[in-house]
Amino acid sequence: MKVEQLRISEARLMARLAELAAIGATADGSCCRLALTDEDRAGRDLVVRWMRELGLEVRIDPVGNIFGLRRGAEDVEPVMTGSHIDTVRTGGRYDGNLGVLGGLEVVQVLNEAGIVTRRPLAVGVFTDEEGARFAPDMLGSLVYAGGLPLAQAYATVSIDGKVLKEELARIGYLGDAPLPLARPHAFVELHIEQGPVLDSEGITIGAVENLQGISWQEVSITGQSNHAGTTPMRLRHDAGYCAAAIGHFLRQLAREIGGSQVATVGKVDLHPNLINVIAARARLTVDLRNTDEALLAAAERRLAGFLEQLAADEGVRVEAKTLARFEPVLFDKGVADLIARTAVKLGHSCRPMTSGAGHDAQMMARLCPTAMIFVPSVGGISHNPAEHTEPAHLAAGADVLLHTLLELAG
Repeated sequence: MKVEQLRISEARLMARLAELAAIGATADGSCCRLALTDEDRAGRDLVVRWMRELGLEVRIDPVGNIFGLRRGAEDVEPVMTGSHIDTVRTGGRYDGNLGVLGGLEVVQVLNEAGIVTRRPLAVGVFTDEEGARFAPDMLGSLVYAGGLPLAQAYATVSIDGKVLKEELARIGYLGDAPLPLARPHAFVELHIEQGPVLDSEGITIGAVENLQGISWQEVSITGQSNHAGTTPMRLRHDAGYCAAAIGHFLRQLAREIGGSQVATVGKVDLHPNLINVIAARARLTVDLRNTDEALLAAAERRLAGFLEQLAADEGVRVEAKTLARFEPVLFDKGVADLIARTAVKLGHSCRPMTSGAGHDAQMMARLCPTAMIFVPSVGGISHNPAEHTEPAHLAAGADVLLHTLLELAG
């Protein structure tokens, strides 16, 4: 068989996805493998077993990132692919997992064809991409790329009060491989879109050219608890109202800025949280995203100004704390163009894309030429048990990954 005729096995890819999804499966069809839990350990153990069965040299670094290395004809910088296998609490079976298992499928196809690439290939599994248990998200790849000191990562405390280094040791993934293991020649991540664009347009492949900047903040409001019936509106210091006002302001802000600007209040906690009591305290999260750094920074400044005015108007104390901040990423044009050309050559429809979600690829872009391959998410649904991508689209994305990696690895 000619190299250009090589294709991955859809059945084998689907079988591995199903076997991994069974680890942490819940009654409602979700998959829950929070980072460094027992379920994450079981998932890691399964992927490591598959790596070794494929003849890969498995290396684990000090933050728990896993790499399966396939030797090339020359001892030079590897071409790397991969993603993550940790999930949110109500995750689906494709988010992150496709990028890892698609990489393993590429290796198996090359093994079966007896092909040795000039450059080595590496399949990576990055720790705590979701940030659902340990903040920030993309923690493992951020440490790998030098954006977060290892000591700081080790000291991170989870939502359930556990220390990251201790949890790495507990599950047996406190590794000793060099950090970073390598500065790759290139990095390509295969992922479901997690948005509605490809599905709504009937397009199979997205060649991801850039990724939105992300600003996460936690806003705490301290007002005064009082009786809901006897306190006149003009005399209230209502933390609950302030939380609602922030949400309204953010919606108007996003509409005014337009373009790729989005703004979300994802979590609100009120105290004492009673129907007939004015809230004394509120805590909420703010998620701002934009592909333009200047516009993202402007949105942050306008939010800060609004919070200051709100505190003065309502007689409350408002404090904002940064949870995560990543600038927009422009992926490598050469790699993105290669993905697009490869998709078309394989007979798939393709369009340039922006990623609205954060991915390990944005951290790897600090080290080497990087881009991403997207496949459709039905209805744009992700982080949800209803997350679904058609098997043919999963296979198409893995085929594009296969031939993109072959081109990059020589």
